[in-house]
Amino acid sequence: MKQNKTRRSFLKNISLASMAALTATGCNMKELDEFFQRNFRTLSDKEKEDIIKNLEQKYKQKYNKEFQVSAQPAMEQVEFAYALDLSRCVGCRKCVYACVDENNQSRAPQIHWIQVLQMEKEKGIDFAHSDVHYNPEKVPEKGHFYLPVACQQCRTPQCTTVCPVKATWQEPDGIVVIDYNWCIGCRYCMAACPYGARHFNWGEPEVPEEELNTDVHYLGNRPRIKGVVEKCTFCIQRVRKGKYPSCVEICPVGARKFGNLLDPESEIRYILENKRVLVLKEELNTQPRFYYFFGV
Repeated sequence: MKQNKTRRSFLKNISLASMAALTATGCNMKELDEFFQRNFRTLSDKEKEDIIKNLEQKYKQKYNKEFQVSAQPAMEQVEFAYALDLSRCVGCRKCVYACVDENNQSRAPQIHWIQVLQMEKEKGIDFAHSDVHYNPEKVPEKGHFYLPVACQQCRTPQCTTVCPVKATWQEPDGIVVIDYNWCIGCRYCMAACPYGARHFNWGEPEVPEEELNTDVHYLGNRPRIKGVVEKCTFCIQRVRKGKYPSCVEICPVGARKFGNLLDPESEIRYILENKRVLVLKEELNTQPRFYYFFGV
């Protein structure tokens, strides 16, 4: 049963009698439970625990691997933010592929949560004439700079306001998440996002079994299905355990910074208080938690 493609029509027409018919046609009770599962935010701790156990069993059967699925909530007194030093970024795209590996993004069809744009220094930040298909073997190219773009984790995210089923929302630590079980694939959120940060699974996501990351978060990097939207979550499965996002760890020039805005001793606070920072498309009042700056 393809829940994401049939949820609206199914819920419109379903009756108690037809539930019995569904069972007779091969839908087992676990599939029905998953289909009728409530929004993640409304579940009790016990319900979340049961769902996670079922997911781990499902993934083991499908991938023949032991998965550790987490539903770890946001920590108190934590508001995550990101900063990127444009004077250091060399456009190597190592962040792009570290993100792919960490977050189980589809290899075919290919999905990248991070897009690195090559821009001309003379034109400044110019999206209309930027190049995402530059040759990474020739970087850094003279007269150019590089601007990576991913989800900006906005304080006033437009994507969450347009979702008709409330499948996406902002967590207390600032991370905007998606409940894949509730996403109906309408793509309104993609149209509302001014940063092109959301991506749709047009086909069944393909990740080689040997490359699967089995340490996943329910609202983050767990395997997706065809017909749902996905995006960067600041590596929610890592940062809620006190680790850096994978793109921060892999950056060979230290251009990426990450931390807790509520911690006055954090590196991210130092940057905001001592550097000239900018946010993309400030005029839209999305108030991103993703900052750009020039460190020199």
